[in-house]
Amino acid sequence: MVPEKRKLMVVSAAIAAAFALPGCAPAGYGTADYGNAAEPAANPVAATAGATADPEATADPESTADPAAEADPNSTALPGADDAPADAPKLTAEQVTSELNGTAVKKMGEVIEDQNGFVLYRFDKDKNNPAKSNCDGDCAKVWPPALTEDGKPKIKGVDPKLVGTVTRTDGTKQLTVKGWPLYRYLGDKKAGTWKGQNVSGTWFVIKPDGAKNLTCLPKISKPVAPPADSSADDSSDDSDDAGSDYSY
Repeated sequence: MVPEKRKLMVVSAAIAAAFALPGCAPAGYGTADYGNAAEPAANPVAATAGATADPEATADPESTADPAAEADPNSTALPGADDAPADAPKLTAEQVTSELNGTAVKKMGEVIEDQNGFVLYRFDKDKNNPAKSNCDGDCAKVWPPALTEDGKPKIKGVDPKLVGTVTRTDGTKQLTVKGWPLYRYLGDKKAGTWKGQNVSGTWFVIKPDGAKNLTCLPKISKPVAPPADSSADDSSDDSDDAGSDYSY
């Protein structure tokens, strides 16, 4: 009987280990740390072990290359990175995305992070051919665009030929990858987290090749509410996970 019990214990442990693999684990997802551990990766990026997506899931029929993305790779200016209009708002240092880093995080795998380690996203309601952002107003408060003034961020782990810019309605320049405008998420309070994944069923972590990262896909959730004003950013910590009635 003892050997038989041991066999059962081994089988049970194997089953538990299978469910504990670093892929997406829906159970208890709401309290997960969402992979708060970035891992530097060379170009091309190697996803975290066990976090490889279904090949069909990573294929994105809408992820058509930006026609402007065929620029001379030796050029210092990114495609579309022309001078901003004279009336464009002056950006603060905090608003500028100075780095695009292709890397990998636990459970999700391949991502692009900014200079502060925050994961970047793409929006299904945007366009990539030609590039166009459809997130303004309160939407842009919840999903701050990855803005640039000179169109020359430091790039690591992302093909420079896929990086460009698009002019927003307010005249600012937003960085794009394969034509898709890039955003941060207000609900991500720590570097390396990705609570914006599948918010409203339209927001997804973007991979270094511009495709959606569907490795880990939680249930559709509501976005956090936009801050009433700039001073509300600090107080929004208390209502992060409450969600909101906003549709973007």
